[in-house]
Amino acid sequence: MSPVLAGVLQLLALIAALALAYVPLGNYMARVYSSTTHWRVEKLIYKGIGANPDAEMRWPAYLRGVLAFSLIGVLFLYALQRLQGVLPGSLGFASIDPDQAFNTAVSFVTNTNWQSYYGEQAMGHVVQTAGLAVQNFVSAAVGMAVAVALVRGFARSRSRTGELGNFWTDLVRGVTRVLVPLAFVAAVVLAARGVIQNFSGIHEAGQFMGGSQQWNGGAVASQEAIKELGTNGGGYFNANSAHPFENPTPFTNLFEIFLILLIPFSLTRTFGVMVGSVKQGYAVLAAMATVWLGFTALMMWTEFAHHGPALELAGGATEGKEVRFGIGASSIFAVATTLTSTGAVDSLHSSFTGLGGGVTMLGMMLGEIAPGGVGSGLYGMLVMAVIAVFVAGLMVGRTPEYLGRKIGTREIKFAACYLLITPALVLTFTAAALALPTPGDSMTNSGAHGFSEILYAYTSAANNNGSAFAGLDADTQWFNTTLGIAMLLGRFLPMVFVLALAGSLAQQKPVPVTAGTLRTEKPLFSGLLVGNVLIVTGLTYFPALALGPLAEGLAA
Repeated sequence: MSPVLAGVLQLLALIAALALAYVPLGNYMARVYSSTTHWRVEKLIYKGIGANPDAEMRWPAYLRGVLAFSLIGVLFLYALQRLQGVLPGSLGFASIDPDQAFNTAVSFVTNTNWQSYYGEQAMGHVVQTAGLAVQNFVSAAVGMAVAVALVRGFARSRSRTGELGNFWTDLVRGVTRVLVPLAFVAAVVLAARGVIQNFSGIHEAGQFMGGSQQWNGGAVASQEAIKELGTNGGGYFNANSAHPFENPTPFTNLFEIFLILLIPFSLTRTFGVMVGSVKQGYAVLAAMATVWLGFTALMMWTEFAHHGPALELAGGATEGKEVRFGIGASSIFAVATTLTSTGAVDSLHSSFTGLGGGVTMLGMMLGEIAPGGVGSGLYGMLVMAVIAVFVAGLMVGRTPEYLGRKIGTREIKFAACYLLITPALVLTFTAAALALPTPGDSMTNSGAHGFSEILYAYTSAANNNGSAFAGLDADTQWFNTTLGIAMLLGRFLPMVFVLALAGSLAQQKPVPVTAGTLRTEKPLFSGLLVGNVLIVTGLTYFPALALGPLAEGLAA
């Protein structure tokens, strides 16, 4: 079988699996976030944290809950790393340095999972399981909660004070009813297919180039499951999903891609059910799927393209690819992980072709909305939908509406601020790193590729992706600090405007549909939405891309 055909068949199998899970999982999540009953274990949690699960919150109170919970998470994870040297199960590893502990704590709390350390050489069992794995669950649940709050802003009838639900209820239900059950099943599947799950210490793993190798075990299958399912991306080992302990077979590779895309795509069904029109969910899904399939096709074309006798013989650009899975599977994984906020990798993005590396970078620059991260992808695409109906309204001279809500000056300001935050962070920090004398020393390449290393790093951090271009020594005080700041601001500032937008929408009285109303459930709107996403991103980032991956790709 040719490598191209194998890649296409894997893509078709992935699409079929996602299609089978779409309706039942989407409907289930809609019931989870609409239910008025509480499980017994949930009641115990509410009692323990002193929360009233039935109290409605306006958007400022909802936001305070998000920020307070996340701040506690950062402080706890930072303290856990700083105390690692005296904790049991540390495997003899020392405590983490302050700047790296800050970077890692922020990274996992913001659902970024950027890693400037070698996991198997730095983190013991306690930090990995009680710290990093726990944040994989709750950071994903925070993103889902904010997305559901925005959906309620569209779905609810006029509320004078604009209540959006209860953050603590949404957070707990996201963990107990969605993420834990799915992650449990996924962990069992991964363990059955060869992913390790133990708490063994450091041991010899055989001879390598005349010397011995040492590896430690870990609860890898359970962390791998939520790492992909929650679009987190932090690996137990430095090689991430290219490591055979994390991803041993072609089946587990495809299964992990399925986990990455499962919840973000299914949340569009949840959105449609909660607003009372599944067609609206299909319209958003169509826009997401169009971008994802387009990027996947473009990536496979760039990597399978033959540029000489050596590549012709190999079947494509094999450098940096995981030979166990092939060019097609590595390309599908790369697009899935950069179009979501996952950041897991089964190949080396820095070694992709110049244009292929640009595809991964552009996927993050879109705002990771196709389908995006767990929760963050849905609310990001809904903000883009607000922008799209505003543009359509300008074209016909009519006040824009979306799902029965007028998009006025206030709403469009919130949406515009949301769009501007991430590019401002990426471009400002990249410019500062290149202008100052010392950050450039971390680059191992010069020219366009060296520029891409730094641009990719800040793009990954500000968009809460977490993947790295490789070649950049990011374990420095400058990068640990500035990337940490980019992750914090890139995660929580957009949430401020999303929740403010949700509160503004919830206060409105729904307007009736008329002959002049833009039909947002139609294919025309999906196409408008895709065009809006690509044009806004292109206008923002094209100059930076031209200096990096485009220059490198055209020079090849």
